[in-house]
Amino acid sequence: MKFITVENYDKLSRISANIIAAQIISKPNSILGLATGSSPVGTYKKLIEYNKNGDIDFSNITSVNLDEYVGLDGTNDQSYRYFMNDNLFSHVNIDISKTNVPNGCAENPEKECANYDKLIEELGGIDLQLLGIGLDGHIGFNEPDNCFTKETHMVTLDPSTIEANARFFASKDDVPTKALTMGMGGIMGAKKVLLIANGKNKKEILEKAFYGPITPEVPASILQLHPDVTVVYSEN
Repeated sequence: MKFITVENYDKLSRISANIIAAQIISKPNSILGLATGSSPVGTYKKLIEYNKNGDIDFSNITSVNLDEYVGLDGTNDQSYRYFMNDNLFSHVNIDISKTNVPNGCAENPEKECANYDKLIEELGGIDLQLLGIGLDGHIGFNEPDNCFTKETHMVTLDPSTIEANARFFASKDDVPTKALTMGMGGIMGAKKVLLIANGKNKKEILEKAFYGPITPEVPASILQLHPDVTVVYSEN
């Protein structure tokens, strides 16, 4: 496990983008596991810059995203499909048909989840998985629980997660209460994991996740068992 502490968000974004860029250069047909939220926005901006400069090529990349809100389709500007299109996919030379996000409007969520796991398996697993971390220790939308869930599944969002995500919506009441999320099997099966976190408010949960006991009550703590994890953290 490798920890990198930097002075500010811009350096965090540059270092994390460099790690992802190195993966793309070393394996041009990489399977990238991608994340949403405020933390990776700067990373994606750097990757767009590298792509436009001709330093990296997304044309043979396949992506699988961690999660999606239940009830939001890709045209909703708060959906994670929309987020990815707006913050990365529409600005680089990736084949949009090779970008995968769970379908939050699937008629049969259980089947959608099973199909997502099958897709990851058929792709041969994820080469590099980008993660953020919630204040309650969630990764993806794997919330604190009494067990680790291996498979992609539908989850009821923790009140603290809804509160944290309310800033993206008109009001807290507009935040969906359920989501589809990749399970711990998909995440832990990734060959490399890159977790990024910024803000002094993330310091305590990082200490719990990486220096405390491995427990499903702190979902990110399972990463202590992964053979190749890099954490990039900035207080500012």
